[in-house]
Amino acid sequence: MDRLAAMTVFRRVVELGSFAGAARDLNLSNAATSKHVAALEQHLGAQLLHRTTRRLSLTETGQAVYERCVRLLDDVGDLEQAVGQMEAQPRGRLRVNAPMSFGLTDLGPVLPRFLERYPEITVELIMNDRLVDLVEEGFDVGIRIRTDLGDTSMIGRRLGGVLPVVCASPAYLAARGTPRTPEDLAGHDCLHYTLSATGDDWLFRNGAGEERRVRIRGRLSANNGDVLRNAAVAGLGIWRTPDFLAELDVAAGKLVPLDLGGFSLAGHSIYVIYPPGRHLSPKVRAFVDFLVETVGARCRSRGAP
Repeated sequence: MDRLAAMTVFRRVVELGSFAGAARDLNLSNAATSKHVAALEQHLGAQLLHRTTRRLSLTETGQAVYERCVRLLDDVGDLEQAVGQMEAQPRGRLRVNAPMSFGLTDLGPVLPRFLERYPEITVELIMNDRLVDLVEEGFDVGIRIRTDLGDTSMIGRRLGGVLPVVCASPAYLAARGTPRTPEDLAGHDCLHYTLSATGDDWLFRNGAGEERRVRIRGRLSANNGDVLRNAAVAGLGIWRTPDFLAELDVAAGKLVPLDLGGFSLAGHSIYVIYPPGRHLSPKVRAFVDFLVETVGARCRSRGAP
């Protein structure tokens, strides 16, 4: 038995004073209307209506049940209306996970615009460089920077490209010389990002498809790009980094991009990911569209596809 349907039919029978009137109002047959009320009476184990050929009247139990049904059905109606309004308007708390460096350089600066555009959304941004399980840790969306989405159960939308940069400070190059080929890097101190998928190997390709794999070494490794950025600017070694993290220092002359004979590192993509589901909530949809608009524009401004 569909309890809500039975209670709805019972309520309309009482309010309209007849099964026939309720049947017309609810677009049901007379037989179906009677079955709903009978099923409710059987489920509750009580007679709810006195039936005569001329009129209907509530039993004492029926009166109490009718009053509770009215309150319950009105509450359900209010709930459905509230949910409908929430689904129509982006609102609520949005939990976002992002890599630390990207969060500082690209995501943090545009968040005020997002919050201004959607005043009923609150954002909780958690930044770290470890791989986070969005579902297990309760995140609505996450930012990932990688060559592709790979084997994941998440839904992903590409925001733009990331160009890798191999660079060093002018002081380092003056003291140690400027490498001209990927193989030259083996004789230099390189700054190692410990969360790199390729480990200590840097893989280079040129336009002809030739590959050069170099095992790098150095005195400093870290799991955070900002630490390595400071080290590179201080002259501690050669740094491989995403373009968004080096662009300001390159523009200021603090870091110099290296030309390694036409060889370069493979690019990456920035994805926003979120758990799959039949209905994408308005707050997540609004955030994803906003990132496509803003982060995509920043990627294009750096020359990344």
